[in-house]
Amino acid sequence: MRRLAGTASLLLLATGASGQQVYTHADTLRGSIGPARAWWDVSFYDLHVRVDPADSTIGGHVGIVYRVLEPAAAGRELQVDLQPPLAVDSMVQAGMALRFRQDSAAWFAALPTAIAVGNLDTLVVYYHGRPRAAVNPPWDGGLIWRADSLGHAWIATANQGLGASVWWPNKDTQTDEPDSQRIAITVPGSMIDISNGRLRSVVNHPDQGTTTFEWFVENPINNYDVAINAGDYAQFGGIYNGEGGVLTLSFWPLSYHMAAAQKQFEQVRPMLQCFEHWFGPYPWYRDGYKLVETPHLGMEHQSAVAYGNGYGNGYRGRDLSGTGKGLEWDFIIIHESAHEWWGNNLTSADLADMWVHESFANYSESIYTECQQGTAAGADYVIGVRARVQNDAPIVPAFGVNAEGSGDMYYKGGNMLHTIRQIVSDDEKWRSILRGLNRDFRHRVVTGMQVRDYISAKAGVDLSKVFEQYLETTRIPVLEYRLRGNSLRYRWTDVVPGFDMSVRARTGPGACTVLHPTSRWQTMRLQSASASDLDIDRNYFVRVQPEGGEPRMPDGHC
Repeated sequence: MRRLAGTASLLLLATGASGQQVYTHADTLRGSIGPARAWWDVSFYDLHVRVDPADSTIGGHVGIVYRVLEPAAAGRELQVDLQPPLAVDSMVQAGMALRFRQDSAAWFAALPTAIAVGNLDTLVVYYHGRPRAAVNPPWDGGLIWRADSLGHAWIATANQGLGASVWWPNKDTQTDEPDSQRIAITVPGSMIDISNGRLRSVVNHPDQGTTTFEWFVENPINNYDVAINAGDYAQFGGIYNGEGGVLTLSFWPLSYHMAAAQKQFEQVRPMLQCFEHWFGPYPWYRDGYKLVETPHLGMEHQSAVAYGNGYGNGYRGRDLSGTGKGLEWDFIIIHESAHEWWGNNLTSADLADMWVHESFANYSESIYTECQQGTAAGADYVIGVRARVQNDAPIVPAFGVNAEGSGDMYYKGGNMLHTIRQIVSDDEKWRSILRGLNRDFRHRVVTGMQVRDYISAKAGVDLSKVFEQYLETTRIPVLEYRLRGNSLRYRWTDVVPGFDMSVRARTGPGACTVLHPTSRWQTMRLQSASASDLDIDRNYFVRVQPEGGEPRMPDGHC
């Protein structure tokens, strides 16, 4: 029942910087809180799935325990999502088979009797089929059917954006999460399944040649995080004494990668120490921390982080910042673990606010670099990734239609947060804001606007125009200036109305000042007439342009 109340608009058409984008009826069913979703709240998912690699099929059932929020008369419909080609076999409540209908990937069950507000009931959905196979996981996901290098079957799920309904029936929206969840996965007897939370039981079925692994998540969990990871796994573990007490660590590499995993996964403890310092306690002490080797690159599956980076540092051996700083740590361990705070602890209600997950996770990479190599190195890293910003479309797209914004939510979003750190200009206050977000919104679904407003309030600075500029436009602010002797004339251009971000400026060797530009020309007298040029502290993600000249990225140090 971790849920954000309210109904998103039934948006069918949106216009963005790249032109007109048409959304379908199916997009609206998936992305909005329509009448068949609004009246009930998920309390618990009881998921049971059989996985058969021989023919790439799955089947099973899920018990959806829900609480009634609005009067529900007989005949009122309840929407459950399951993507074709999977099919619902039946829907049962209180031992009674319900009438249901299909509309795209949404399945609507009709209540047989009225249910009073506040009551709990359970809808059991039985289903089967051959689910969509992942094309290019984790980006174009689904079910991943692979074999490891020894020929053993290796199966995983990766479905962020695409949706958990690609493999199991659920209320496929980020606005509503269960309080807890059971995940019981049945696989061929030679395989081991690793899912979220803690392992409760392992039951062998000799007559069927299968084994059922029952996992239990004690905390709220977003549906795209629920995972199957089945293969020829080995296991080792340990503990971490952290801010929340004793945290169990569990590592699941393929059996023949044990030695490599034992060496590479030593990075987990310093990562946890760094992130707990900056973001607050790891959010899932009751469910533990796991790294699970997967046949795809990685994903932030809550308490069972997917790892596929080949036991090497960097991003598949490369440093995305181009500075060399990112080769000192394993990108997937750091980035995907950061999502335990940003994306799993704080989950955005609408996919349009995915920046809440990815901008903070990208920024966390530079935070870890800072913890490991110093403040200057962390700045070098985040500044280095600016070269990857495309400015192709706004980071925040249309709401209510399950739309993702530009991939700039990573590099541009991380640099937006680094810029805001400069505006706050107090690292302890900035750290208290990051920790406060994870404390005050702990285990909650949030909107991007809630996060924006919180940062502004705690910073004591109205950052609304800063967020609007970087998240809702494709423009990078340009500081236009003219320097004549000790007279400096300056203004912001290419900005949203009302943009007034302050910046530190260098007017000569050792001469720095704070400017408060707006979109109107301002003039100030400098203390010295010897300044020959103006530069902005490079930690601000802006451009600098002499009047009549070309804009450039700043390289100042203040």
